[in-house]
Amino acid sequence: MLGVTLNADDYLKRLNQDLDRIDRAAVTRWADLIYQAWEHEKFVFFIGNGGSGLTASHMSEDLGKSSLREEDLQDETKRRLKVLSLTDNMGWILALGNDLDYDQIFVQQLMNYGSAGDSLIAISGSGNSQNVLNAVDWANRHGLKTFGLTGYDGGKLKTMQQDGLHAALDDMGMVESIHLCLFHWVLNDVFARINSEGRYAK
Repeated sequence: MLGVTLNADDYLKRLNQDLDRIDRAAVTRWADLIYQAWEHEKFVFFIGNGGSGLTASHMSEDLGKSSLREEDLQDETKRRLKVLSLTDNMGWILALGNDLDYDQIFVQQLMNYGSAGDSLIAISGSGNSQNVLNAVDWANRHGLKTFGLTGYDGGKLKTMQQDGLHAALDDMGMVESIHLCLFHWVLNDVFARINSEGRYAK
């Protein structure tokens, strides 16, 4: 935990350094993936454990509500982004964990919901969470697009995913912060494209 040894000023300097090391093209491809799902009316699924699980919920909620203008939310004719975090169905997660195994909590849901052409965004700081890897493996074999958000050395997820964004540092809190920080740019970019605003204005 970097904050144990770094004061606030040094911690923020380190955070800025690690943000500067992020592959900008990967951030753009992440936004492209979500926008293309909206264009083709495909689902975007999010998965993750612990803090990354809450990040999955946060990203799904933001994309579900905030990809449209507030004044368009009551318009039933507006095309919506189909987005779902598989971390949010607690009853199903508990049943799968109890009756099968915790490593089945995402892949079993994906078997019900997922189809070829959908996208799976898998968040794992270590890249080695077995329930995430099982879901990514299934998705790869069934025609879904897989995009990983990783930290540390990327783990097994970095080798399995079709594409992804890697924060190469050994501090879980900072990795999780970077994932969520960059997501908010992705959200804004997708919003601008869907609504033809900002640099996408027609």
